[in-house]
Order: sequence, then C-alpha cells, then structure tokens
Amino acid sequence: MKKSYKIDVDCANCANKMEQAAKNTAGVKDAVVNFMTLKMSVEFEEGHNAKEVMQEVLKNCKRVEDDCEIFL
Repeated sequence: MKKSYKIDVDCANCANKMEQAAKNTAGVKDAVVNFMTLKMSVEFEEGHNAKEVMQEVLKNCKRVEDDCEIFL
C-alpha cells in the first residue's frame, strides 16, 4: 500500500534527512520526500498498519529534524 502525506520542512537537506529516517523505519518498504511539493510518499510493507508505522516515521523524523512535521 502506498500513501502520500503533506509535510512541513524548512530546507532540502532537512527533507533528505526525513526521507532517510522514514526509509529506516520498520514497516516502510520505500519513502520519497519531495521538498518542492512538501509531500512524502510512503510505501508500506505487506501486513503492517499504516497509522502505526507513520507514528514511528514521525518519531524518527523528529530525531533527525526536530522542527519538521508530517500531517497524518
């Protein structure tokens, strides 16, 4: 399953950090952050709950960039 989320991030480097943090989250098959459109596309691994995984993605993103936001 693939979903798209609106994000709030200040710079392209921060967006790249968010993308890497999302990719390293359990349950995420792939993630792509587009800084120009301020969107994150996340593909989830089979059998994982998207809402639960996205809570972990948000936590991981906040660790690398504390002023970022993902609108779930």
